Amino acid sequence: MNSNILNKDVQEFITNNLDTELSKLILKGTAFNAVSTKEIIEQIEAKKKSKTKLPTWFSCQNIYYPNKLNIEQTSSEISANYKSKLITGDSIIDITGGFGVDCFYFSKHFKSVTHCEVNKKLSQLVRHNYDQLECNHIKTITANGLEHIDYKKDYYDWIYIDPSRRHDSKGKVFFLKDCLPNIPLHLKNLFKYTKNIAIKTSPLLDFTIGIHELQCVKEIHVIAIKNEVKELIWILEADYKKGITVKTVNLNKHGENCFNFNLDEEAKSSSALSEPLDYLYEPNAAILKSGAFNTITTQFSIYKLHQHSHLYTSKKPIEFPGRSFVITHVIDYNKKAIKSLNLKQANITTRNFPETVKLIRKKFSIGDGGNTYLFFTTNHLNAKQVLICKKLE
Repeated sequence: MNSNILNKDVQEFITNNLDTELSKLILKGTAFNAVSTKEIIEQIEAKKKSKTKLPTWFSCQNIYYPNKLNIEQTSSEISANYKSKLITGDSIIDITGGFGVDCFYFSKHFKSVTHCEVNKKLSQLVRHNYDQLECNHIKTITANGLEHIDYKKDYYDWIYIDPSRRHDSKGKVFFLKDCLPNIPLHLKNLFKYTKNIAIKTSPLLDFTIGIHELQCVKEIHVIAIKNEVKELIWILEADYKKGITVKTVNLNKHGENCFNFNLDEEAKSSSALSEPLDYLYEPNAAILKSGAFNTITTQFSIYKLHQHSHLYTSKKPIEFPGRSFVITHVIDYNKKAIKSLNLKQANITTRNFPETVKLIRKKFSIGDGGNTYLFFTTNHLNAKQVLICKKLE
């Protein structure tokens, strides 16, 4: 950690050049003897990424940033704030502390918070940043979190873990045993020091795989921000063997859009099917990730268009956790019917349909945008249809 980066003139240079082309800065270089151009560039890149993701850090003076990869991997403030309200107690330890965003928000609800980070430089700058943020009751430990817990043998209300994938060679399918730390391997030992464990993972982790590896899953939280799933939170309780509750949330400017269900109920339930009625509903990304395709119909008393379409309909409008539309009319999928719409632009979505949005746009010369929404889908009789809709305000 180069403390010269915190000099007033260096900090002013970083702030004043956030929108400067980095290639020009690299060619031009800087006039600071104690700080390299490479270090300046790293600070600019990381601070720029923090503007919307970490506004508290961005707006605070003398923040020392890690490389941009750490910023990309850290929780956003909006998700960290949400997570901090999911769990309660007096003490929590984060054994994979990273840039410390989660711990910062945990400290608003826990009396004792311990941040463990094995990387010495990262641990030092997290401590420095907590001081700038006037967050003084988080204990920062430069150590391997697993080793620290075994050495101290303290008991915590919660242990929090954000494991990192060791490689991407397995593509989109991965296992917790492929991460650092290997949670399934250490789970039994971790439960010596707590009854409750919260684990953050990528949304790429399959529910079935995660449940099999972790064994004692009590809750799974699917967190989306502006309809993009960002992370899964796995709540574990020692010796828990009952049903698993899945809680989905889509965080946006309007607040929290939530939907909860029980995994066993979803497995046992089925959806009532119907032709398109007066209103159309598309679940948000968090619900689609969760797989709550049947329980959503019973909770909201709505119908599904097709077993595999994941579009829903009703005769009367309802408050729905996703996008809601008024169906103006329905046509069969054929060239003549679509051409008769005489649409120059429309918002197009495909669900359980053999052609892509790109191909449809090219085929019918329909540009993007406007107030018309077209859903290309398959109905309960396996016929291809197009639903012409307007957004329900």
